[in-house]
Amino acid sequence: MKFREGPKMRFAFILLLSILAIPADAQTGWKTVNPEIQSIVDSVSKESLESMLRQLEAFETRNTMSDQTSPRTGIGAARQWIYDQFKSFSPRLEVSFDTHQIPKGGRIYHDVELRNVIAVLPGSDPIGKNRRFIISGHYDSISETSYTAGSRSETKAPGVNDDGSGTAAVLEAARILSKFEFPHTLVFVAFAGEEQGLIGSGRLAKRAKDEHWMIDGVLNNDIVGNSIGGSGKNHNQTLRVFSEEPNDSPSRQIARYVKEAGERYTPAVNVDLIFRHDRFARGGDHISFNRVGFPAVRITVAEENYSRQHTMDDTLEGIDLNYLSRAVRINVAALASLAKAPSAPKLGALGRQPSGYDANLKWEPAEGNPGGYVVVMRKTTSPLWEKELYVGNVLQFVLKDVSIDEWVFGVRTIGKDGSESLTSVWTTSAAPEARTIQ
Repeated sequence: MKFREGPKMRFAFILLLSILAIPADAQTGWKTVNPEIQSIVDSVSKESLESMLRQLEAFETRNTMSDQTSPRTGIGAARQWIYDQFKSFSPRLEVSFDTHQIPKGGRIYHDVELRNVIAVLPGSDPIGKNRRFIISGHYDSISETSYTAGSRSETKAPGVNDDGSGTAAVLEAARILSKFEFPHTLVFVAFAGEEQGLIGSGRLAKRAKDEHWMIDGVLNNDIVGNSIGGSGKNHNQTLRVFSEEPNDSPSRQIARYVKEAGERYTPAVNVDLIFRHDRFARGGDHISFNRVGFPAVRITVAEENYSRQHTMDDTLEGIDLNYLSRAVRINVAALASLAKAPSAPKLGALGRQPSGYDANLKWEPAEGNPGGYVVVMRKTTSPLWEKELYVGNVLQFVLKDVSIDEWVFGVRTIGKDGSESLTSVWTTSAAPEARTIQ
């Protein structure tokens, strides 16, 4: 059998367990670097990102209330350019506008047409293609002088960092990933109306819920371009990922997955997990999906610089292109890993049998033909999985003399190629109440 410590954990752990037969392909592939995913990560281009940001800046403003008819400036020109970029990447991308008529009210000071720009890379597996993973950013921008009066909607709002950086991340991910085939469906979205109250993402999240989309995760990129924070400190090796409570929520499992996959393929970057739905008293488009029950996280810089947000000074000169490239690498590593991964197992019972002092874990078989399963565990006070144990292609496992009162347990499916699913986590002792990521 195969045992590994969790990421960044360095302490001894000994379990005496009977030897299980482990499929050679799953055993050798588990936790190794997948060459195809590494090639995807290595394809991220700083030059491509710079070119995208220059064009986004050239629209002068992308305010949701700005001109929709000019071919050169305003949000209308910006969304058409994003649409055309998606179309140019691959004929396999299904590109569309998600259009909504928004009436006057709140920060919308006149009736306006709002368009999200969506590109879908359909999955290749007849069943797996129903599972969707979304990467998003918002392409609208705003200047602090343009919140109220309609006459100010044309005020320059270059929005290169907020959130041209996230939009460029989405475009670059689409450019690269659309060249590959994955079992599951990837969705690339540039939202509008974020600065007026998460309007575009709110409308798409509602549509997804109403149409019963199976969204297994949303990676929302909002402000991923500045390595120098407002304090003047350089954080060029660190990204933050925000996720909603509770500690074993589906969103938090996505965050842990982003950290594990991202750091595996981009080891120079530290993915710092922030266990809060977003920055204090603030929000982003991932929250729209959280509100209707979908797992979603925010990926953002290690320290914000408010001089590069909602101002006319949010220009390309405030962007660290090397840092932005690292952020995109983290994204595509996680997305490609998720898009290749098998489904997570559904949980059975968690009990203390046979001795009354053991941890007895049961689960149901995952879809398809899995290579095996990995049991993960951590102390109740630990943020990250501390122990990982490959247990073979079985549906029950007993950890001798391990208290279920002191540990949190989860199980993952391992594909024949060594790919790992999201984690299904036992949160109670009763199977019907167990929390499962599928």
